[in-house]
Amino acid sequence: MKKILIIIIPFILWGCKRDFNSVIDTQPVNFQVTKINTASSFTYQPSDSLITISLGFNSSKDINSVYANVFDPSMNQINLLPIMLFDNGNIPDNGDTVKGDGIYSNKFPLSHYYPKGNYLVQYFVTDALNKTSFAAYHSFAFDNGQTNVAPVISNLTMPDSTSFGTSFIFSVKADDQNGLSDITSVFYKLYRPDGTLIVNSQGISEFPLSDNGDTDVTGDVTAHDGIFTNKLSIPTGQQSGTWKFVFQAQDRGGLFSNTITHNLVVK
Repeated sequence: MKKILIIIIPFILWGCKRDFNSVIDTQPVNFQVTKINTASSFTYQPSDSLITISLGFNSSKDINSVYANVFDPSMNQINLLPIMLFDNGNIPDNGDTVKGDGIYSNKFPLSHYYPKGNYLVQYFVTDALNKTSFAAYHSFAFDNGQTNVAPVISNLTMPDSTSFGTSFIFSVKADDQNGLSDITSVFYKLYRPDGTLIVNSQGISEFPLSDNGDTDVTGDVTAHDGIFTNKLSIPTGQQSGTWKFVFQAQDRGGLFSNTITHNLVVK
């Protein structure tokens, strides 16, 4: 019987924009991945929120179990437990059509609260010797069925004045009718007292605020509560006077929020 090699590729590669419909090969086994039956796109409907995930093999003789994990566009795993795939012909429960044909399937619910974008499915197989290998991966485009609405920012908390070299914390509340996960960035632009825009050595002029709960680095107290925070100090030697901060957010659909402008006197 034909053998193939299954190669485990480091997870960091999943963040790259590549063809996510591939069969991966690790160590000699007596089965081979032959097809990925998962759809390339899926649109949420209240009457049909289940996507069928399927992976086919040329033989199921040495297969003990097959499972999958699903990741959203930010590469957050959305299934709490592995999604076990079955080859039992149980169409109503798991979507498998023919028992014993080497195609393992299951249904997975997608919520309209999940953000639109490309989702990644990773497939794993455990063989008869209980060795689990990474078998394949696949991407599909998910449409949550919602009309995209621009985010809104509010409740800016920031001092009115500071001294050079003194660290200060500022935060802004961000909301989105499509869900907090639809927000891709909350950022600020900074202008010197003479009106020039701050651009760093990488050419970046939009500086991020974080909602990561990292009190030490960003000053954010609670992760994923919609309050985006940053910690900053104006270095000695910079211009004294009134510095202008302009805050804004952007969502996955490319829509921008309202802006909030705040003046900070530095002396």
